Amino acid sequence: MDFSGSVKKRAVVALGGNAISRRGENDDIHQQFANTRKSLLPIVELIREGYQLVISHGNGPQVGNALLRVEMARDAAPFIPLGVLVADTEGSMGYMIAQSLENRLMKEEISRKVCTIITQVIVDRDDPSIKNPTKYIGQFYEEAEAKEMAKKLGWVVKKDSNRGWRRVVPSPRPQGIVEGLVIRHLVESGFIVIAAGGGGIPVYIEEDGTYEGVDAVVDKDYASAVLGNVIGAELLVIVTDIDKVYTNFGTDEQQPIDQISAGEMEKLLHEGHFPYGSMGPKVSAAIKFLKGGGKKVVITSIEHAYSAVDGSPGTTILA
Repeated sequence: MDFSGSVKKRAVVALGGNAISRRGENDDIHQQFANTRKSLLPIVELIREGYQLVISHGNGPQVGNALLRVEMARDAAPFIPLGVLVADTEGSMGYMIAQSLENRLMKEEISRKVCTIITQVIVDRDDPSIKNPTKYIGQFYEEAEAKEMAKKLGWVVKKDSNRGWRRVVPSPRPQGIVEGLVIRHLVESGFIVIAAGGGGIPVYIEEDGTYEGVDAVVDKDYASAVLGNVIGAELLVIVTDIDKVYTNFGTDEQQPIDQISAGEMEKLLHEGHFPYGSMGPKVSAAIKFLKGGGKKVVITSIEHAYSAVDGSPGTTILA
C-alpha cells in the first residue's frame, strides 16, 4: 500500500475537544464513541480525495477525568504524573478514532489503513511558561482544599476567575516531534496516522541528548502546526466549535473573516482581536504552520470542515 508516487496532497486535521466530548452531554465512553463517529465525515471526504492525512485531537475533558481518578485514588494507588496521563489518553482516544474510522472506511469500500502513534513533543526546558504556569487543568476546589492539594502533591494552584481554585501547569511552545520521521514515513506510505493527541507528551532534551518528560500541557493546535511542517503538509484544518473566525467577536461590531493572508491575520492578532483564552492559540498556530511551509489553513466547525476546504463556510488563511 505505497501511495508515495500517486498521492500529492497532504493535510493535518486537528479535531477540537467538542468533536468527542460535547458540552451538555453525558460524557461516558458510549457517547464519546458516538461523537467520534459523527466527526468522521470531513475526514472520510478528504481521504476519498486522495489526501495523505494525519489526525490530531484535543483531550481536555478526558485528561481532566483521568486526573480526577488519580486524585480520588491517591491514598490507594500510585500517583501518575500528568505526562503519563497524556500518553494514556493519546492511546485510548487514538483507539476510539482509529476503530471508528477503519469501520467507516470499510463501509465506504476505501482501502486505507489507520494507525495511532503515541507522540512525544519536544519543548524548551527554559520556556518561560515552565517557571510561570498559567494553563488551568482539572477540577475546581475551594481555596483551602486547593492549597492543601498543592502542599501534598507539589502543585501550583491559582484562582480561576470566580469559579474556584484550580491547578495550573506550564504550556510550553512545541519545538519538534520526536516521532516526526516515523510519522512522515507512514503518511508517505499511505497510512492515515493519528498523532499528537492532546498536544502530545511534552519532553525536553537533556545535555546528553536523552529525553525527559515534564508535567505540562502543549497546545494541540500549535503541536499540529509543528507536526504539519515536519511531514510537509500543505493544508491544516483546525476544527473548533464555531463556523469561522471573527474580529471583535462577541460585540456589536463583530465581523466574519472569510479569506485572509497570513500577514493580515498576524496583524489582527497583534491588535488583540483573538484573546489567548479563545481563538488566539488557533490563529497563532495557523500563522506558525504557514510560515513553516504550509500553504493553507482552514478554521471552522465540524459540520463545515470538508466544504470549507473548498472555500465554503469557514475562515481560510493563505500563506
